[in-house]
Amino acid sequence: MSVRRLPVYILLDTSGSMRGEPIHSVNVGLQAMLSALRQDPYALESVHLSIITFDVEAREYLPLTPLDEVKLGEVIVPDAGATFLGAALELLLQRVDRDIKKTSDEAKGDWRPLLFVMTDGSPSDLYAYREAISQVKTRNFGSILACAAGPKAKQEILLELTDRVVTLDTMDSAAFSGFFKWVSASVAIGSSSAGVSGQVSLPPPPPEVQLVF
Repeated sequence: MSVRRLPVYILLDTSGSMRGEPIHSVNVGLQAMLSALRQDPYALESVHLSIITFDVEAREYLPLTPLDEVKLGEVIVPDAGATFLGAALELLLQRVDRDIKKTSDEAKGDWRPLLFVMTDGSPSDLYAYREAISQVKTRNFGSILACAAGPKAKQEILLELTDRVVTLDTMDSAAFSGFFKWVSASVAIGSSSAGVSGQVSLPPPPPEVQLVF
């Protein structure tokens, strides 16, 4: 009897403005998130993680991988680069359609996937972004959470994708670590309550992370 998977997709902004301390802080935060999730027996049993990065193009940095097999190298940022979040959502849709197992007569499929998006700007490909949003909404995500990091991130653009938007005022390792700790807590709750229909309830964010209402 195989355990049902909880697919978790993380979209990370690697545009030029993330160079230096911000991307270093993201790497530290990702490792902290992995460590936290691996200590959670529910998560270890069910969570499969995928990471898509986006700058002038979108890339599948980590294909959907069981949590205990995830090995993360350093996420790097090109010298310059736009913020092609629309392209990242298009790639996400392709991967979700390829990866997610649907329930059949023979077997139960995956739990509803969770999606986390982190950006420090706004989409350079706004038209593609808006086109992709309508498609994302048909894919039955258990929860979509977006993070507007730093002063240039546009919350109102992210609110078009999801009503669950958080902000980070600063882009240092304390802020990103706080965000990724919150992601891991949200995933842990998602993995233990995966059978519950409706949106996954989220834990209260740490002080570095503000919810936008």
